[in-house]
Amino acid sequence: MLRGGADIVQLRHKTLPRFELLELALELRDLTTAAGALFIVNDHVDIALIAAADGVHLGPDDLSVGAARRLAHDGFLIGASASNPDTARSAVDAGADYVGSGPAFATPVKKEKGVIGPAGVKAVTAAVDVPVFAIGGIEEANVAQLTALGLRRVCAIRALADAPDPEQAARRLRAMLID
Repeated sequence: MLRGGADIVQLRHKTLPRFELLELALELRDLTTAAGALFIVNDHVDIALIAAADGVHLGPDDLSVGAARRLAHDGFLIGASASNPDTARSAVDAGADYVGSGPAFATPVKKEKGVIGPAGVKAVTAAVDVPVFAIGGIEEANVAQLTALGLRRVCAIRALADAPDPEQAARRLRAMLID
């Protein structure tokens, strides 16, 4: 994925024991540094800081953005999940540097959340002055629905991880997002 042009990698694993998550974070930090890509850890500020990640992404059940901001050093990126404009504005007011918004499309990863669709992501984007990444169900077949609305940032899991050739999948997806 990194060879294919992924410029940000997020470590997201909900069930891995924390010591294994830290080991994986340290390995990914080395890989992303070598590739010149940003590295974000999902949910765990402590693991992100120990692994010298570039930042952390926080959901509604994680440490608050404000609390994470108090722990973080200057330049440490903090992202937050938001499925509506009010939640996005609150996250940015608390110190979020970017927002992940969705689910843009149906996805088994976020089954419990209602799909907000590309228009919902666009509404969140219009509400804040920080980068917004569409999340949830992103794949080559539906990226055009996002780009038609001017959205150019996405987070993709299955479209890359399940691809027979993740490098080529990343290359194709990236090309679809560039103006």
